[in-house]
Amino acid sequence: MIYFLTVNYYSSQLITKLISSISINQSNEYQIIIVNNSPEDQPIQLLKTDKIVILESRENLGFGKACNLGLNWIYQQNPQAIVWLINPDAYLLPEALEKVTTLFQNHPQLSILGTIIYSTTGEIWFAGGEFIPQNGAIIPKTIDLENSNFAYLKTDWVSGCSLLINLQKFLVCPQFDPEYFLYYEDFDFCQRYAKQGHLIAITNQISVVHQPSAITSKNAFLKFKHSTYSYLLTMERYASKTVLLFRLIRLLLNAIYLLPFNPKIAWGKFAGISLYLRRVF
Repeated sequence: MIYFLTVNYYSSQLITKLISSISINQSNEYQIIIVNNSPEDQPIQLLKTDKIVILESRENLGFGKACNLGLNWIYQQNPQAIVWLINPDAYLLPEALEKVTTLFQNHPQLSILGTIIYSTTGEIWFAGGEFIPQNGAIIPKTIDLENSNFAYLKTDWVSGCSLLINLQKFLVCPQFDPEYFLYYEDFDFCQRYAKQGHLIAITNQISVVHQPSAITSKNAFLKFKHSTYSYLLTMERYASKTVLLFRLIRLLLNAIYLLPFNPKIAWGKFAGISLYLRRVF
């Protein structure tokens, strides 16, 4: 059984399109789990069917905590399942679902698997992630993997926009770190479980389309507040203190530079830095 897990935050129309792309694949057993992070979004309730379950968070928990709510529910139903975590502003390309079961049957060693993610213009938006701890660079690759003869390639991290979790590889239900409200929780998720010996990989056999920042870009201040805080938290955990200090100073200088040109982004970065410093001190 494949469980699709998505988090709703005023995105019922986008989720409707996602559901349509899934329901075309009638030959596969699946269930769709929607964690409702926006209780006021009443249209989401109209999507309930025998294949669609809506879990109410009762407040905006942030992405990681909302995912944990869904993961825990799925794990209680079926600890041997495959969970496909997918953004509400993404949708499947043809035959994507059919390939999932075969891929995990042929490669049961996989714990966390990312897919190729295309933009709406047809360009590759994500094809695996690289991390360079020496300078703190977290790089989403956009290289073309179409000609790869391998079913999968190992990678440092994969995007939470389209991420498959093989639950049978975990002795307890895998969890995102609730310290992350939004952004970089997927990187942290992959890094933590890689250190425990889990195989993190990307496949070119499964693809989705994603409209980048279709939801989060609606509020630039909050977007950069959360992304700045989460990035500094990630540097604290996975890079040296020197790199953390360098990145913090660089973010601060960039915010000062942006202040007269784009104050919403600048103040968002200031807020993220302030939130991180309050946590530290």
